[in-house]
Amino acid sequence: MKDTAGAARDRDGEGRARNARPRDGLGRPLPYGTEGVARQPEGVTRTPEATLTEAQRLLDEGKPFHAHEVFEDAWKSGPADERQLWKGLAQLAVGLTHAARGNARGGARLLRRGASAVEEWCGGPGTARPYGIDDAGLAFWARELAEAVDRDGSPVDPIAAAPQLRSAGTPR
Repeated sequence: MKDTAGAARDRDGEGRARNARPRDGLGRPLPYGTEGVARQPEGVTRTPEATLTEAQRLLDEGKPFHAHEVFEDAWKSGPADERQLWKGLAQLAVGLTHAARGNARGGARLLRRGASAVEEWCGGPGTARPYGIDDAGLAFWARELAEAVDRDGSPVDPIAAAPQLRSAGTPR
């Protein structure tokens, strides 16, 4: 199939549009033929613990876009009552992605939105932390980073700025 400009479009086996271009560590498309970062497989069903472990590994490696994809799988495949949590965590990861790409405005907005979603789902201070998620720490991290990118506007280092998803002492 061709797009409106007449170029061939990438399609999966079911005919859905899929961009097969290689991507860098922040998810930006690279020219065809360029070696990119391995993409996360789509539609993987993981336990919440496995989701958090894989996403943390990717965040620690400076790949927040890829961590966002892991959270997106959890949000799409998990129980309906947990979708806000996983969507909020995905927003935090993609907010960091935008901040690392230099999109301060979009990054700050997504960081704040994700912080609110995670806090709201987790119940706030004094409540049990589902899956060991440090909702208060994540919200603080996200809002501080949002303020910094709003103020400075410069791209952030995704490794140096990576959050810790779980409370100290929670097994990874």
